[in-house]
Amino acid sequence: MQRRAFFTTTGSLALGAAFLPPGLAQANAPRAGTDFLVLNRPAPVETPADKIEVIEFFWYNCPHCNSFEPVLSEWVKKLPKDVVFKRVPVAFSDSFVPQQRLFYALEALGLTEQLHARVFAAIHGEKQNLSQGAAIVDWVVKHGIDRARFTEQFNSFSVSTKATRATQLQTAYQVEGVPALGIAGRYYTDGALAQNMDRVLQVADYLTDQIRRTR
Repeated sequence: MQRRAFFTTTGSLALGAAFLPPGLAQANAPRAGTDFLVLNRPAPVETPADKIEVIEFFWYNCPHCNSFEPVLSEWVKKLPKDVVFKRVPVAFSDSFVPQQRLFYALEALGLTEQLHARVFAAIHGEKQNLSQGAAIVDWVVKHGIDRARFTEQFNSFSVSTKATRATQLQTAYQVEGVPALGIAGRYYTDGALAQNMDRVLQVADYLTDQIRRTR
């Protein structure tokens, strides 16, 4: 979803397996400035030098992120061992911060695998409004999580710090829409650049392979 239209844009994305057929790999190789951007200034990277960091920038309320999530999850399962995948919730305005806190509170409690996809389902399938802290806490409690335990994490300094860092990383990658991918602190791609999210995953595969080959 593009940043300047996130309040009104809806729709679906073309999704599918991320690969380039061998015979077409060279002809269809992603191009800088067309399928992805090369950052003028490298973004911070937290992974070791022998690993390749891939970041998904997302927003729980984004219908495109909701459509992308199942395909992305399958792609992540097949990543090479030297690729470290991370999710980063964006904040294009202060109203996004409660959902940033939701993600990092779930992560801190080891509940991401259990509840991350369910947040998308609640918002987009069940039409629940999870934009405010009180509604978020009530929803988490309905899934069997202790209210005091979750609230403590949701309001914690560590979660607040992670949310701030997420917004800083979003700025460093110059994220204009979600879902989007940042690769190795050097490259950025999204559906607007690559034309669809199928192609975004192809671009990410291509770039991680190029980084691996130049080591």
